[in-house]
Amino acid sequence: MEFYGYERPDGSVGVRNHLLVLAPIDCSFEPAKRIAHQVEGAVAVTQHHGCGLDWMVAHNLIGIASNPNVAAVLIVGLGCETLNADIIEEGLKPTGKRVERVIIQEEGGTIRAIERGVRLLREMAEEVSEQRREPFPLSRLTLAVECGGSDATSGIAANPAVGVAADLLIEEGGAVIISEPQEMIGAENYLCKRAVNREVAEAIREMIQKQVRRLEAMGVESRYMSRGNIEGGLTTIEEKSLGAVRKGGTKTIMGVLRNDWSGLDKPKGGGLWLQDGTGWDIGSVTHMVAAGAQIVVFTTGRGSTVGHAIAPVIKVTGNPETYRRMGDNIDINAGTIIEGVESIREVGERIFNLVIQVASGRKTKAELLGYREFAIFKRDRAAERLLGFC
Repeated sequence: MEFYGYERPDGSVGVRNHLLVLAPIDCSFEPAKRIAHQVEGAVAVTQHHGCGLDWMVAHNLIGIASNPNVAAVLIVGLGCETLNADIIEEGLKPTGKRVERVIIQEEGGTIRAIERGVRLLREMAEEVSEQRREPFPLSRLTLAVECGGSDATSGIAANPAVGVAADLLIEEGGAVIISEPQEMIGAENYLCKRAVNREVAEAIREMIQKQVRRLEAMGVESRYMSRGNIEGGLTTIEEKSLGAVRKGGTKTIMGVLRNDWSGLDKPKGGGLWLQDGTGWDIGSVTHMVAAGAQIVVFTTGRGSTVGHAIAPVIKVTGNPETYRRMGDNIDINAGTIIEGVESIREVGERIFNLVIQVASGRKTKAELLGYREFAIFKRDRAAERLLGFC
């Protein structure tokens, strides 16, 4: 089986052809947005953790710009930041894609910077417009799976169906990333049994236990569930976690992807990979996309509207009532499982087929609505040091 995508100079394959206008700090984000607004196919992103050099933030910005869904990059900097264009540009050299920069202080203000940025971005747009989709095997796809606003139907319908799609992609040689370690609390033993070896099993257990300690240090009960989870019928953290991990499918876990100041790992091949990330939906999706995922499947029982700046997001709900209420936002109704109309396997195959169609250019509902959420998450290094994690 195959999909139609855009090959990049480094051999990776994109499913979208975005022009990324990247502001390394939020001080230059407004001009970056104004530049992107004037060129079709451009999207602007930034981070909101200040202008100091935090390598966890830097790794994720570089990862987003390196994602094969990005055809070319324009860096818009202020000029006095420590997390600057030099760092981003150096990190992007292995991709071979076109990277330009506009520094506001050097240009003499925002008006001149915007004028130059628009000219550069239009040149990039002309070059990108000449690219055409070509066929590639599914082994060139990396899928991120995410859940948000879970309810009782998530673990018995939507997530297992997404898990079928994940298994089918892995069987074709593709990779799947699942993050949110706090959504794995209570499912450690199940996950460790699926590890490819003892080292990976130990890494899984360590990642989850670290998350438990972080929550406890913040005064948050590690068995905490949100109000929406409880109102949606979930009863225990084990029930929620065992349901959440079902969206990763049933295949062997190949490794735990590092995501900290020392580096941001990408899958080293096909199979299922866990990422040490955050339970914050938008940040979690961003970090999996920074690790190379070109497409996202997002399950939601209560209903969610988010998309992503550079990766198409397919929404799946297992709750038939949520689909009736929020059909404008949901791509797949897995509530047919609850209603006895379809099996988990049948819905999983529908999701898998939609993944291939979206990878080949079909727009998701979030894309059609213009939803382009983006956020970089970072850990508190002082807290991590006090906990003995670094």
